[in-house]
Amino acid sequence: MSQLICPKGHASTETDFCSECGIKLGQAQASTAVCPDCQAPHSGEEFCEICGYNFKSGAHGELHPAPPAPPPPTRWELMIEIDPALRTEDSPEPPPSFTPATIHLNPGSVLIGRTSAKRAIHPDVALDSDDAVSHRHALLDVRTDGHLFLRDIGSSNGTMRNGKPLPAMEDIELANGDRIELGHWTRLTVKASS
Repeated sequence: MSQLICPKGHASTETDFCSECGIKLGQAQASTAVCPDCQAPHSGEEFCEICGYNFKSGAHGELHPAPPAPPPPTRWELMIEIDPALRTEDSPEPPPSFTPATIHLNPGSVLIGRTSAKRAIHPDVALDSDDAVSHRHALLDVRTDGHLFLRDIGSSNGTMRNGKPLPAMEDIELANGDRIELGHWTRLTVKASS
């Protein structure tokens, strides 16, 4: 039996595929174009069967483009402020010496409320200066994928997002700049950073 030489230079005892590397001999012999990287005959496919050269993009040796790196999860901050404009006729005057604060939120659940030593309630976001905030008022859920959700957990006076009341016990996804209004005059603003 006569031996054929495949495009990679192997002597083959087979007539359809190279007995050493497996290239299609009939397809390779019929081709007139060659791969600019390895000089193997171009079979008309998008990639070179030998070295992976991409005939469409001109990429060398890349069988498939690398997937894009996922963006890093969003990091969240919570700004705590008093807004006298939220005050109603029944509300007391806000404390004059309140200093705005910013809290960095870590992944997991974050309890918003007022401290109660008797009931062993110690919220992550303690709004003790506003007595219209329930001890267990709301939860922020910082997911590991960077999404942030808010849930009113049956507070006495309710929670608003951007001026609209939220239903109790329902997870609402928050976006950068959303404002959470609760109590007499407390405003929380969520800020995203990467």
